[in-house]
Amino acid sequence: MLNADETEAAGDSLGGSGLAARLYEDLTRAILAGTLAPGEKLSEPAIARSFGASRAPVREAIRRLQERGLVTYAVNQGARVAQPSAAEFLALLDVREAMEGMAARLAATHMEASEVATLEALVADHRGEIERNPLGAYLQDDPETDFHRRIARGSGNPILADLLCEQFYPRLRLCRRLHRTVQGRGREAWREHLRITEAIGQHDGELAEILMRRHIRAARAALQTALAAP
Repeated sequence: MLNADETEAAGDSLGGSGLAARLYEDLTRAILAGTLAPGEKLSEPAIARSFGASRAPVREAIRRLQERGLVTYAVNQGARVAQPSAAEFLALLDVREAMEGMAARLAATHMEASEVATLEALVADHRGEIERNPLGAYLQDDPETDFHRRIARGSGNPILADLLCEQFYPRLRLCRRLHRTVQGRGREAWREHLRITEAIGQHDGELAEILMRRHIRAARAALQTALAAP
């Protein structure tokens, strides 16, 4: 006969990976929306009851969140929602500069005309957001309309796209929620997006990379300014 743990594992093997994936997506959304607050403890039994699942897929989902940097684990404390420090945010931006610069260069070569047109339309739509709130942030919380995700996907390099979209961007969104932005930076960021889009449309990979790197460095400088403010 199977014991309780073996029975649970047997049931999860029939569809647990799919359930774990859904739990991972739901928990990711909750963390990035702030429903699960930074530092909040993640209780496997409570999550399992909430989702009507066994603990095995919950454990797998939490493990994936930990790999993505959205959850931390400490002995005798368990799993908690990550609380990225400003230093971690700055370190992420250092790496992001190189990766997104490469993505922009590749996108200038690999993006089809229809993809470039979609990117141009996206940036044009974002202008309305900036005009409605000129001094506000430019966060692009919807992954489907995120400028940087579109370029990563358009790079033609699936490994680079996966690293950026699945690992970097969720952590960056969490960091943005926890750290202040500089007033008016949104408008500047949009103008930088416009110039990057023009370079990609002209198939100028070298210029696209230079502009993207400058864009990320400007974001980093803005963060440092915000951190230095009283």
